[in-house]
Amino acid sequence: MKYPAINSALFTENRKRFTQQMKPGSVAIFNSNDVMPHNGDGHFYFRQNSDFFYLTGIDQEKSVLLLAPDCPNEDYREVLFVIETNETLATWEGHKYTKEEATAASGIKKVVWTSGFDTILHYVVLHSQNIYLNLNENDRSSYAVPYFDLRFTHKLKDSYPLHDYYRSAPIMAELRAIKSQPEIDLLSQAISITEKAFRRLLTFVKPGVMEYEIEAEIIHEFTRNRANGHAYEPIIASGGSACVLHYIENNKPCKDGDLLLMDFGACYANYNADLTRCIPVNGKFSPRQRAVYDAVLRVHRQAKDLMTPGKSLFELNKQAGFIMQEELLGLGLITKEDVAKATPEKTAFHKYYPHGIGHFLGLDVHDIGDRFTEIKPGNVFTCEPGIYINAENLGIRIENNLVVTAGKPIDLMANIPIEADEIEDLMQSGK
Repeated sequence: MKYPAINSALFTENRKRFTQQMKPGSVAIFNSNDVMPHNGDGHFYFRQNSDFFYLTGIDQEKSVLLLAPDCPNEDYREVLFVIETNETLATWEGHKYTKEEATAASGIKKVVWTSGFDTILHYVVLHSQNIYLNLNENDRSSYAVPYFDLRFTHKLKDSYPLHDYYRSAPIMAELRAIKSQPEIDLLSQAISITEKAFRRLLTFVKPGVMEYEIEAEIIHEFTRNRANGHAYEPIIASGGSACVLHYIENNKPCKDGDLLLMDFGACYANYNADLTRCIPVNGKFSPRQRAVYDAVLRVHRQAKDLMTPGKSLFELNKQAGFIMQEELLGLGLITKEDVAKATPEKTAFHKYYPHGIGHFLGLDVHDIGDRFTEIKPGNVFTCEPGIYINAENLGIRIENNLVVTAGKPIDLMANIPIEADEIEDLMQSGK
């Protein structure tokens, strides 16, 4: 890991909160993610299972957490399994956790090599009535390949068919949706690194620069500040490409007179920032670009103020849509007749604003959380309205990351330039 050690008290507290919601006489099992192959003998960059990391702080493959708070053998109430290194493994892959290092990272006293997992699991399961298993239940997820947790679930239910099985995912979703202060601190570090990259770009972007050159500047700043890397594939979209919501080719030249939409964020200690800013390639907004930009910014500010307890993200999306509708009327993009003919299924604003106002953010960019339950203090959301006008090759989105409180939300990106005048001044000062 590039990032410095995290205080293990965070993970100890997370495990305590989870076990408090387990039924008596239960065991819960959490696995690290697969190492995923691509071609030949190569593998994709390893990314830890977010639930497993949340409970352990262990950022290594082939690891397992076993929680059995009522186990008669006290040594087996909390066990972490990690792979045992050897000379060959150390030569080819480098250092792996020692037992002492795994304890320091996780706060778990009982650390066992994974070779001992089956024996201990069998003992604990036979002294339990209930088994909690963890599957990916993020409602945005889609998978064609049976991932490790799914394979493990099938195997365990075949081996122990008479136990009662329960889902860990609903508990994890409830816990992870409320961010503790240490988590907000880690998110803030990811955001600070993202800000440094954005400020770097304000003096780098000019007519003729390639989108991929901008992407290279971003990863340079991320790496030199100890980030894991990109939180997600960065969107560097100039001109009409900004109207493609998930444009990731990043292979076109930035032309004089175009607006550049950049949606990117650093991943730091597995916590993710998610920033979107739009800047004029030549350092000066045209009157039309400025009018649309200011309209999006007004929606951003109004929607941000709505992110308070008492409503759901689903309800907030609807409210933000009607705020956007007024701005689209003002820009002449829709008419009052369009509004009168609109239906809930086909709104007047959907053509120019086809997505929601935001999403949960944390260990996953689209973090787990229930969009239909009331917003609570400690939730972290993005706020990202946008207007996309294909006919004008103009797409503008503005995105910040917010922490919900009992009062007004805290904008974790409040220090990142957002006003059109400030963006122009900073771009022109570096020319």
